[in-house]
Amino acid sequence: MSLAPGTSEANSARTSQPGFAGAAIFDRYVLSRLTRRTRLRRLLLERITEPLHLNLASVFVALFGTYRAKVACDLVIRQQFAWPLLRIADEAVKIGLKRVSIAEFGVANGAGLLNMCKLAVSTTKATGIEFDVYGFDTGTGMPPAIDHRDHPELWQQSDFPMDVGALQRALPGFARLLIGDVAETIPSFLASLSPQAPLAFVSLDLDYYSSSKRALEVFKGEPTQYLPTAQIYLDDIVIENANPWCGELLAVEEFNAETAMRKIAPVPMVRSQRLFKNARYLDQMYQLHVFDHPLRQPRSDRAAHVIPNEYIG
Repeated sequence: MSLAPGTSEANSARTSQPGFAGAAIFDRYVLSRLTRRTRLRRLLLERITEPLHLNLASVFVALFGTYRAKVACDLVIRQQFAWPLLRIADEAVKIGLKRVSIAEFGVANGAGLLNMCKLAVSTTKATGIEFDVYGFDTGTGMPPAIDHRDHPELWQQSDFPMDVGALQRALPGFARLLIGDVAETIPSFLASLSPQAPLAFVSLDLDYYSSSKRALEVFKGEPTQYLPTAQIYLDDIVIENANPWCGELLAVEEFNAETAMRKIAPVPMVRSQRLFKNARYLDQMYQLHVFDHPLRQPRSDRAAHVIPNEYIG
């Protein structure tokens, strides 16, 4: 896996090691998450409410199944990353790409970014598509809230700081940290983003409306810098206080109002596409529609689709 050029070495995380240092602690991370009461309760609620025969079948998949089968059965940590990564990789194969870029906005302690890197490795093995991974964060925790739209009843300045040096050392060579205000790091990121590795997935986890609104500027580059339909995970729309007038939902609504040829919307029929339909992340999966992408323009470069009619001899 290779890195797109153009990002400052001061704000990047590289490693010359052939392996992935983060993978060595992954099993311990899984165990720690499963022993947290809230995580375990959520897991039980999501899985116990599923049909018994599917849960029994998933035990066999967990023991003997392929990576793709495990993702289909939601048997990986952070299904909200695993499912869209496979989806964008399959789309990349269809349109002849070899690499795509993915990003997490709001890295905090870096567990999610390391997990994203591990899933990228597994997805590459399953599809052949390689990944450039980017993590956007201030490195010092959250800035001050601007007003009620940032949900200050939940978050405040300095929440979720990062040990930048430790995380840089843990990241594999195909991942970079972009440290600073996203208003300052996004322009240089877009300047270096190649159509040969378009942005295909974004996890938006900046909590605040104000930070999320600035982060969505990442979708205002040239059309070929994205997949025609890129995947988005909105982390903070499941809080009890979530509403269209605050937080990420407001940021998305304003982005849609400001951009004529770029729109963000929930993934249609997402629940019907999954074997297990009660997972919370299904309500958090959105898409960026790049209507000005060349592949979404009228053309006639293939044979016409023909529907057979079995009623006509």
